[in-house]
Amino acid sequence: MRFLPLVTALGALALVVTAAGCGGGGATKAAAAAGPPAKACAHPVGWRKLADRIGAPVYCPTWLPDPLTSQIGGKWNNIDSVSKDRSYLISFIWQDTDGPNLSGELHVNLRAYPGTTRIPTCEDTLVGGGKPRHVKLPCFADPKPQRTIAGIRFTPYTVNQGADQWHLLYAWKHAGSLYTVSEHVAPPLTFAKVGRYLDRIVRGLVLIRPQQG
Repeated sequence: MRFLPLVTALGALALVVTAAGCGGGGATKAAAAAGPPAKACAHPVGWRKLADRIGAPVYCPTWLPDPLTSQIGGKWNNIDSVSKDRSYLISFIWQDTDGPNLSGELHVNLRAYPGTTRIPTCEDTLVGGGKPRHVKLPCFADPKPQRTIAGIRFTPYTVNQGADQWHLLYAWKHAGSLYTVSEHVAPPLTFAKVGRYLDRIVRGLVLIRPQQG
């Protein structure tokens, strides 16, 4: 009889372990079924206003290379432009003016062309024979094989014009519109590192739709 308390205690301990195991497994399965947490736009107010302004969805980045943030109207936002055709250019830039070479720069552009998926046309000026010539050419050129990240199938372009000159640019289509994100290839960044940054930006994009009036 003196061993009975020990047996009883061991039986109780087994019940506790079994219950804990069932509970833990259920919680783990529930968490797995829920999947990873949903992405959220870091600064949604400005992007929602932009979507309402153009009457079309916009892509808000959840990540930009430090110290940039995606806040429209914030410290690093140097261009917030919407054209008559509802196309927009949102630009974020940081420049190192204290470094030894005064050349450090982070520059990211996000653009969209609502209602069209055609590559826009840019104008360039060529000087030859003592007389300048104005020529039109695609704004995005030298396409590379398509890739897919986080459900977005995009084409990388390495020769671009206008605000995206000297940038690596990713372009994709959504709901009958063309969207792009690009980054300047400039010190301290290499072409390969800019590609990794753009991959991460695309992976974190959040689609924001205009509010229904």
